[in-house]
Amino acid sequence: MCDVHTWKCQRVGKWLKRAGFPQYIQPFTQEHRIDGMALLSLTEMDLRSPPLELKVLGDIKRLMLAIRKLQRENQYHLALTQRLENGTRTLRYREFMQGNGSDFAESDGFTHSDDSSSENRVYVPTFKPEIWKTVISFIYVFLVFLATAFVMVIVHDRVPDREKYPPLPDLFLDSVPRIPWAFVMCEITGLVLCAIWCIVLLLHKHRFILMRRMFALTGTVFMLRCLTMLMTSLSVPGDHLECSGKLYGDFWTRLHRAFEIWSGLGMTMTGVHTCGDYMFSGHTVVLTLLNHFITEYTPRNMYTLHISSWVMNLFGIFFILAAHEHYSIDVFIAFYISSRLFLYYHTLANNRVLRHGDKDRTRAWFPLFSFFESEVDGIVPNEYEWPFPIPSIFMENEEHDSEENDM
Repeated sequence: MCDVHTWKCQRVGKWLKRAGFPQYIQPFTQEHRIDGMALLSLTEMDLRSPPLELKVLGDIKRLMLAIRKLQRENQYHLALTQRLENGTRTLRYREFMQGNGSDFAESDGFTHSDDSSSENRVYVPTFKPEIWKTVISFIYVFLVFLATAFVMVIVHDRVPDREKYPPLPDLFLDSVPRIPWAFVMCEITGLVLCAIWCIVLLLHKHRFILMRRMFALTGTVFMLRCLTMLMTSLSVPGDHLECSGKLYGDFWTRLHRAFEIWSGLGMTMTGVHTCGDYMFSGHTVVLTLLNHFITEYTPRNMYTLHISSWVMNLFGIFFILAAHEHYSIDVFIAFYISSRLFLYYHTLANNRVLRHGDKDRTRAWFPLFSFFESEVDGIVPNEYEWPFPIPSIFMENEEHDSEENDM
């Protein structure tokens, strides 16, 4: 994706030449000094009206199509330009929110010039990395995973006797025969989604915000899973599962087993086999959250990636059920809770009215959200960068290569 907002007038001229409009280089770049930001803000009315006043209808339409393509590829910077051009409207919005009891501080993204007139105040979103908060969120999910592993050991000791409590009736499990290799395929699917998400994190400009959100959401869902596993113990979903309770009576034995589960990430591929952790499916949680994070933080026009991510999510869920490792209700609840919590979190994070309309209520019901998102103002744009220093040998041709890829 080309950073059109950084273009100088000369770069705009080169773009016009490659787009097939060399006749407009002089009026655009020399007479009217249109740079990258100005190019992004052009409309068809600007092309038709003075001072540009283009006369050829076909050129107007074709040039506008090319400009709209650039606008689609640079939506964030285009939106930022529009916000800066509408400072008065933003100020009225802020005054409206203050009049309704919302507590907006001057540091919440509102800046103004030396002139104290309200006409000069505009809203500019800020995205601070806040690495220390990301470290805290990692510690949070780390401790939750340890607690989850220990709870899994406890519920294994409480698993109901299969002879006294046979598998519960389940529409899917009763209709579809068990596929022995399906659960391994589910975990392979999860590893593929995890690899894609790691690449997105590596290249995303706001990677620390993304990691913070991932750790916060994952930790919260798995903490809820700990509670549901402790509250209700379901019978094993299939006769193929060899589960016997009262295996880890000693505390240190339980702790050692919990460490084995934690270090093996709870995966069958690493030799971890557990029983009793049915309400609800942890594998479904991981698949669903990975899918939602991938589709949310990659460009909207990457349709193949998004479809593939959803297909892997759904097929992973099918493999869990086909392996008869969970009841259908376990998988359904896991998918619903994970997807809804992801959507609720991002709806609050992306909507200033919801987030600032009642700060006290948000802080009471979502304390982690209020802490982690306090300095994230607005929708996080999908911008990408190479995280490592580029060797100087490649720097000479960087601008030339970027110009060739603009078309």
